[in-house]
Amino acid sequence: MRETITISIPAAIRRKLDGLVRKEHMNRSDIVREALRQYFARRDFERLRGELVPEAEARGLFTDEDVFKRVS
Repeated sequence: MRETITISIPAAIRRKLDGLVRKEHMNRSDIVREALRQYFARRDFERLRGELVPEAEARGLFTDEDVFKRVS
């Protein structure tokens, strides 16, 4: 189910958004939805990374190479 929300943004951001709408042939809602989806995904990734890095370091995994050696 979709819901409508109203937000306020600075004029400069609206101009950039409208320019992107024309360039990408999308509507504002599509662009804002995608931006929010990416924002939430990044936040989830950062939260998960924050939880897992200390555990990995406790197991001696500090770099991508350390992980690769362990799983190879």
